[in-house]
Amino acid sequence: MLTSSPTKTLSLEAYRNLETRAETKHEYQDGEIIEMTGGSINHNSILINLIVLLKLALRGTNYRLQSSDLRLWIPQYNCGLYPDLMIIAGEPLFSDNRNDEILNPCVIIEVLSPSTSSYDRGDKFRYYRSIPQLNQ
Repeated sequence: MLTSSPTKTLSLEAYRNLETRAETKHEYQDGEIIEMTGGSINHNSILINLIVLLKLALRGTNYRLQSSDLRLWIPQYNCGLYPDLMIIAGEPLFSDNRNDEILNPCVIIEVLSPSTSSYDRGDKFRYYRSIPQLNQ
């Protein structure tokens, strides 16, 4: 969930340093820093149910389920985002040898909420579609 606080502009290096120390997550969009907030109880309930179902479905396969603690880096748009869930086929590919930025999800899941629906379906979806490994 995004907050409506003013955006700050930082270099990628400064952003990454901020994220390693920050208590809250921030998305990065070509220099703009957008603070994120926690989800609602309904949002979290849906996520927990999805995690349980997907973990069971993916057991014994070559797919890995990742939560929003792992950042998705999209080089084409110079942005770092935190999808609710990602599925990775095989081994993860990391951006700049960082273990906190993934490059290759094949599935991205966003639980929509009224406050973020237009962003998730608009710009964020456009960014996601640029990922070569993404199954559409």
